[in-house]
Amino acid sequence: MESQIKALHQKLVNKELTCTQVVKEKLAELNKNLHHSANYVLEESALALAKKVDDKIANGEKINLLEGIPFGIKDVYLLQGTYSSASSYFLRKYKSPYTATAIQKLLDAGAIPLVKENCDSFGHGSSSENTVFGAVTNAHDTSLVAGGSSGGSAVNVAKDYTIFSIGGDTGGSIRQPAGYNKVFGLKPTYGKISRYGLMAYASSTDCVGPIAKSLEDIQIVLNVMSGKDWRDQTSFDSEKVSDEALNSTLPKGTKIGYYKTFIDTEALNADIKAEFKATLAKLEAEGMQIVPLDFLDANVLVSTYYALAMAETASNLARLDGTNYGVRTEGENLKDTYSITRSENFTEETKRRIVGGNQVLSQGHSEEIYLKAQQLRNKISAQFAEDFKNVSVIISPVTPNKVPKIGTNLKDPMTMYLSDAYTVGFSLGGVPTLTVPLGTEVGLQLTAAKKQEATLFTCANTLAKLK
Repeated sequence: MESQIKALHQKLVNKELTCTQVVKEKLAELNKNLHHSANYVLEESALALAKKVDDKIANGEKINLLEGIPFGIKDVYLLQGTYSSASSYFLRKYKSPYTATAIQKLLDAGAIPLVKENCDSFGHGSSSENTVFGAVTNAHDTSLVAGGSSGGSAVNVAKDYTIFSIGGDTGGSIRQPAGYNKVFGLKPTYGKISRYGLMAYASSTDCVGPIAKSLEDIQIVLNVMSGKDWRDQTSFDSEKVSDEALNSTLPKGTKIGYYKTFIDTEALNADIKAEFKATLAKLEAEGMQIVPLDFLDANVLVSTYYALAMAETASNLARLDGTNYGVRTEGENLKDTYSITRSENFTEETKRRIVGGNQVLSQGHSEEIYLKAQQLRNKISAQFAEDFKNVSVIISPVTPNKVPKIGTNLKDPMTMYLSDAYTVGFSLGGVPTLTVPLGTEVGLQLTAAKKQEATLFTCANTLAKLK
């Protein structure tokens, strides 16, 4: 699909429609909320911004490419003056005192935020069912989950409620829902986009990233948001993805890797396996070299990720005790107040992760579990460094199974954790990974070496041209 951003920009410039008309149409769809994809619709501010764009055009002034383009924001980002709930009871009426850096860059470029989008509470989930706003349903079949935790963001893009949305990816939270809803979703290199103003889940793997229907729109939004931010010391200066990288294809002879442990297992759905192997065969027929690679078992990856993510969750959410943030339920004493407040206002899944994280960090367990997980993480990073000396890109299914039915993950949390088996390793390694709605029923995941996002776009363009 061609760029929706450029197409809408041209219509605005040519006065084929007004920005106010576009925004009203999108707001009407969001207010119906048929998929529970919206937590807060920003109607008043969106219409005010749309009028400013229309006035500029009427006065003969030029507008930027993103000016007047409606977008959505996962409800874990701060946007000054709006509610930022993280889809939780705890922060349901918490108003943002400032705006996240990534979102501010989009505002500065003239983009118009329409909605704070539903997601798993605090990002804790892989289906967007762990939310106090009602489970988000899949854009193509409402009996299925939307994926998570950025489910609302992916659905809004797939349903054309927004032109693009900004999700957050900790262990697959952009890539998996993008695959489930058949859109593009990018987790960039860790640090390429500032995390300032993103509510932390696991700080060492949290990434800001775009979701869109076209590869070009992913490129446009990524280039606007990326760059060094003095308020986030993990961020870095980075090159923009060029139009050449977007429009090129991989040269014949390019080495494309895949992990045998992901494919040669009964845990992988038979249909997805067959589709994936067929895609590899097509790439090979186009002159690419397909290279099988060894990697850690998927169960080891999931265990490593959740040990670290739960530990960081317990630490990051310790600040939520009803004193400085969110609601407060008074007890007989201060200890009771903390206990009751946290027990009543965190979801079951969030409490499960906090308890698990405190166990991982507790005396007698931290060396046995947490430090061992850190060692495995270092091993994963070292392996990526070696693998990308031999191949240009690694290709994999997004998930081992097809999109689950609503309710499946809630009945069996372990099933939910294992759905992340093919995404969490790349998060632990901090490498850029792109979901493309091609190749298998749940899409394909393309991964490159750190800071090599351009390779992902070129590979995605190559896949799009396969017959």
